[in-house]
Amino acid sequence: MRHLLQTPQTCRRCNDGRVTTGLRERKKAATRLALHEAALRLVAEHGLDGVSVDDIAARADVSPRTFFNYFATKDDAVLGLDPAELRRTAQALAGRPADEPVVEALRAVQREQAEEMAGETELWPLRLQVIEANPDLVGRLVTHFGEADRALAAAVAERTGTDVDADTLPTLLALTSGAVMRTALHRWLTGGFTDSLPRLVDEAWDVLARGLTALPH
Repeated sequence: MRHLLQTPQTCRRCNDGRVTTGLRERKKAATRLALHEAALRLVAEHGLDGVSVDDIAARADVSPRTFFNYFATKDDAVLGLDPAELRRTAQALAGRPADEPVVEALRAVQREQAEEMAGETELWPLRLQVIEANPDLVGRLVTHFGEADRALAAAVAERTGTDVDADTLPTLLALTSGAVMRTALHRWLTGGFTDSLPRLVDEAWDVLARGLTALPH
C-alpha cells in the first residue's frame, strides 16, 4: 500500500524534472540560434572585420558573457558551429535499418538532412552567401568538417565491422559523403538556390554510383 501511494508522487517529480529539463534545453537552443542569426546578419551587412562579439551579443539581446557560453569565437557564431552537432550524421546512420547497405544508408541520411536544410529557406542560403563572401571563415569550417568526418568514419566502421584506423572503407566513405554534401551545397549556391538541394544530393550520389571509370575522358 505504501508503495502504491508513493508512485504517483514519484512519477510527478520525474515528469516535472523532464519538463524542466526540456524547457531549459529549448531556451538554450533558442539563445544559440538567436546569436547565430545575429552574427550572420551583422556579417552580411558589415563584413567579418566590421563585427565584434559585443555587436553580436547586443543584436541578440544577451550579454557578451552569455555569448561565450555558446560560442568560443565570433567565427564559430557566424558559422553556427555546435559541438553537439558533430555526431548528428553518425547518429542518424546508426538509426538506419541494420540490413540496409551502408552507402544507401548514408545517401538516405544525407537526403533527409538536405530536405531539412532546404526547408530553412532564409537561414541556409544566408549561411552559404556569408561563407562565400568571407573566405577567412573557411579555415574554421574545414576544421569542423574534419571533426565531423572522423565521427562519421567511426560510425561507418561500427556499422560495417571494420577498423577505422586499419581499414580504408570507413574514412573513405565518410570523406566521400562529406564531399557529396559540400558539392550539392556549392551547386545550390551557384544556382541561386533555385534547384532542389535533395535532388542535387541524389545527383551527386548517382554520379558516384556509376563509377569514376564511367566518367568522360
